[in-house]
Amino acid sequence: MARHSFFRGTVILIAAGFMTKILGFIPNIVLPRIIGAEGVGLFRMAFPVLLLVITLTTFGLPVAISKLVAEAEAKKDYNKIKSVLRISIFIVIGLSILFTILMFAFAPFISKYLLTDQRAYYPLLAITPIIPIIAISSVLRGYFQGRQNMTPSALSSLIETIVRILTVIFFALYMRPFGIEYAATAAMLGVVVGEFFGMLVLIYQFRRAKKRNLIPYTGSLFQKVKRNRIQLLEIGRIAIPVTTSRLAGNVFYVIEPVVVAQSLAYAGFSVATATSLYGELSGMAIPLVFIPTFLTYSLSVSLVPAISEAAAQKKYGLIQRRLSQSLRLTLVMCAPFAVTMYVFAVPVSTILYDQPQVGHLLQVLAPFSLFLYFQAPLAATLQGLDRAKEAMRNTIIGAAIKTIAIFLLASQPVFGIDGVAMAINVGIVLVTLFHFFSLVKLIGFTIEARTFVKVGIAMIIMGYSGSYFMTNWLDDWGLFLSLLAAVFVSILVYILLLVSMKVLGRQDVVRIPWIGEQLAPFFPKR
Repeated sequence: MARHSFFRGTVILIAAGFMTKILGFIPNIVLPRIIGAEGVGLFRMAFPVLLLVITLTTFGLPVAISKLVAEAEAKKDYNKIKSVLRISIFIVIGLSILFTILMFAFAPFISKYLLTDQRAYYPLLAITPIIPIIAISSVLRGYFQGRQNMTPSALSSLIETIVRILTVIFFALYMRPFGIEYAATAAMLGVVVGEFFGMLVLIYQFRRAKKRNLIPYTGSLFQKVKRNRIQLLEIGRIAIPVTTSRLAGNVFYVIEPVVVAQSLAYAGFSVATATSLYGELSGMAIPLVFIPTFLTYSLSVSLVPAISEAAAQKKYGLIQRRLSQSLRLTLVMCAPFAVTMYVFAVPVSTILYDQPQVGHLLQVLAPFSLFLYFQAPLAATLQGLDRAKEAMRNTIIGAAIKTIAIFLLASQPVFGIDGVAMAINVGIVLVTLFHFFSLVKLIGFTIEARTFVKVGIAMIIMGYSGSYFMTNWLDDWGLFLSLLAAVFVSILVYILLLVSMKVLGRQDVVRIPWIGEQLAPFFPKR
């Protein structure tokens, strides 16, 4: 099986993540035009419940499998890899059957009493079949990531995204004449179809792998689990804190639309208006802010096995170096996006959604988005160091404070939906800082402040130059061309500033697979 270096594996995931994020954003642009903000609100209301169930079903296994397989790979213990994978398959199959049945049974109660809008019942039913699909996919992804072979996961995500785009848009258009609740339900079915094709790709890649006989089919599965109870305990030791952390986050995520709806109602908004406002925030503004998370996800996926392998070999300097590389890459690549979303919030929202009011919400979220992007690499490092409990604690505290802040701010008529956005910022900042201070205490980790200052200066100049260029030079170009030119100019200014301040250098570029050596001569040494 092909094994990738940390940097190469990360770049593969970033490239695939970039493509899937850009392609995957197409439904976010098209859906509001088909089913409106209210329909998007119904579509989004079902997702928190789904994520909660998926967290319970997958049981933190992707992280546990990735970590344990990486450790076993470092020690050449291939029997342990077999055992871990076999037990994980058994766990997810049992849990997926249980929670699929529970979802079907409790969908009426959830839609009526928790989500406050009974029309969410049909999207809940439509999304339920995705549970066993994601459960099986999570095990296979964890296995490939643990072996540090990122190609299957990248290819699966790409195929899933392409299929989802086609099915979500087609199904929503087909069902739109029957009402927005049916159109939202049809869009949910498109998501299920996309995930199914992604799972098929992973199964195909697994069958092609050199170790295709990792799951023997002879003997009782229960006997195998009993014989391998040590591996089961190891899986539980990692998976339970990860699951608890994600469960806490998802519980609060499930509560979030309920708290938002009740708070906005207390502030004087009708149910339909509250649903529409929540659709603008969760279905339009937040997806824009989350676009760069394909980068942080790629880094975190690569970091868990890389940190675990380094920790197993007691290479603590390598741990610090890999985390520093990840944070520096996150800062350099995500900073211009945060600036763009703040400076050009209104034109971006107008072009994408034809709803310029979303731009205001985007401007509330964008200044704090860098904290969100740093969060994933920091959490992945804690998990790789077998400190998932710290990540769990940090997530729970941050989510609890965010939920309280939503109620306190959104219930005030002067804030309304802006209060929800501000509360989300509070939660993001707190969890990221908690993760950072946990690593400071654990490994004495420090950041290079000089790089942050240089990038901060580049961000300010980038934002000013982009705004000035669009306002004073591009009035006659039309909104789309003006935005495109202004963003291009501002990013070019940002890159030139980083090169001139030696934040970007030849050492960084030459490590890019395939094209790095060709581009390196154009960059100075750092």
